Amino acid sequence: MTKSNPFKGFQSSPEIIRLAVMMYVRFPLSLRNVEDLLHERGIEISHETVRFWWQRFGPMFAAEIRKRRIEGMKSSHWRWHLDEVFVKINGERHYLWRAVDHEGEVLESFVTKTRDKKAALKFLMKTIKKHGRCARYVTDRLRSYGAAMRELGVEDLQETGRWLNNRAENSHLPFRRRERAMLRFRRMRTLQKFAAVHASVHNLFNTERSLSSRHLFKQNRAAALAEWRGLCAE
Repeated sequence: MTKSNPFKGFQSSPEIIRLAVMMYVRFPLSLRNVEDLLHERGIEISHETVRFWWQRFGPMFAAEIRKRRIEGMKSSHWRWHLDEVFVKINGERHYLWRAVDHEGEVLESFVTKTRDKKAALKFLMKTIKKHGRCARYVTDRLRSYGAAMRELGVEDLQETGRWLNNRAENSHLPFRRRERAMLRFRRMRTLQKFAAVHASVHNLFNTERSLSSRHLFKQNRAAALAEWRGLCAE
C-alpha cells in the first residue's frame, strides 16, 4: 500500500512548507516575522498561511521525528527529570508538565489545569505507558509527585534535591522564549499541541554545542537539517 502524499493539493512546494514550519516552531518568531523573512527570500505568503501550515503539518512532522528517534535508539531509562511550569491561558493558570532524560531529551509534555495528585498521576502514567519505567525519577518537593508515585509503587525510586532537577528547569527555557514570541496561548488544546510539536523539533536540533567541538557541532547540525528536509517525503 503506497503512502499518500500529505502535500498534495498545496500550491507551495514541500521545501517551503518545511522551512516555514521550522522557522516558526524552532525560533522565537511571530507569524508575521516568518512572513517577512520568507518575503526576503522571494516567497510571498500570508502569516495566516504560516499558521495553517504549522497546525496542519507540525504534528505530522513531530510524529515522524519521534518515530525515527525511537527506531534509531531506545529511550533512556536511567534517570528522568520531572517538572512542571505554569502557563497562563486567558488569564487562568495552567500547568505544563515535562519529563526530560539525563541528556536533556524531552520525553513527554502534558498540560493540566491543576497540579494535584490526579494530574501528576495522569502525567506519570502517560509517560510510563509510552516509554516504559525508569530507574530513577528526579523531582522537586511537590507532594503530588510522591502521592502519585506511591499509587504506582515507585516511591522508592524518587529523588529530590535543591539542584538535582536543574536539567528539567533548563528544559523550560526554550519554550518560555517561544511563549513570549507567541504572546501567550488562548486555548489549552493549542498549548498541548504546540508543546508536543516544539519538544520534538527541539530534540532534533538540540546539538549541545557547548559540549562538543565546532567540527562535531557542524556535522550534527547538518545531519539534523538533512533529516528535517526529508520529513514526510515520498
